[in-house]
This record gives sequence, structure tokens and C-alpha cells, in this order.
Amino acid sequence: MADEGATAVPAAMQITVVVSLAPRQVSECTVQLPPGSTLGDALQAAGPMAAQREGMVCGIWGRVLPETTVLKDQDRVELYRGLQVDPKVARRERFARQGARATGLFARQRPGGKSGY
Repeated sequence: MADEGATAVPAAMQITVVVSLAPRQVSECTVQLPPGSTLGDALQAAGPMAAQREGMVCGIWGRVLPETTVLKDQDRVELYRGLQVDPKVARRERFARQGARATGLFARQRPGGKSGY
């Protein structure tokens, strides 16, 4: 039988903090935090790895969220760099370089294949 007078001490949460300061360069660390900790607390606990977050946006599992968001166990806190080029602009520039004939559905048609396949 469980002792009714004893209170269960909640276990520490395990949070993964991921930062990418440059392309193809990812730093990852795991921190232990008490229940009720926020996203900002996780970034502070990550120490020098997350210290260079000027101009970066943070989130959990790919969703941008404020630093006041309360974390759950096994959350993945991520820091996102700003985009260097707008994806729409990059696509237009790529299309202009390739030309209209080398893009689209029929660009890589198999020899002897029907149109559209």
C-alpha cells in the first residue's frame, strides 16, 4: 500500500537543445530541468552553445514559439537562423538560369516514354 503522507517528487525533465550556427554544422546537448521550466530556461541551461542567439528564433520540434513556453519531458528545443535568400526568389532565379525547356514535368522524359510520364 502506498503511503498517503508521502508526496511524489517529480523527476527532472530531459530536454535536447539543438543549434545550427552555420550550414551543415549542428550542435546538440541534453539538459536536465525541473518540471515547469520554460524554453528560455532550457536555452540558459545549454550555456555557451546557445549564448550566440542574437537574431535567432527559437522553437520546439520545428514550431516557432516564445521563450515563455512551458516545456514537456523529451522536448527538442531548436534555434533557427534567419534565411539568407527568400525561397520564392531563389526558385525564380533558378528557373531563369535553367530556361523554360529544362524545367517542369517533361524535363527528364524517358526515351520512348509517353508525354506526361
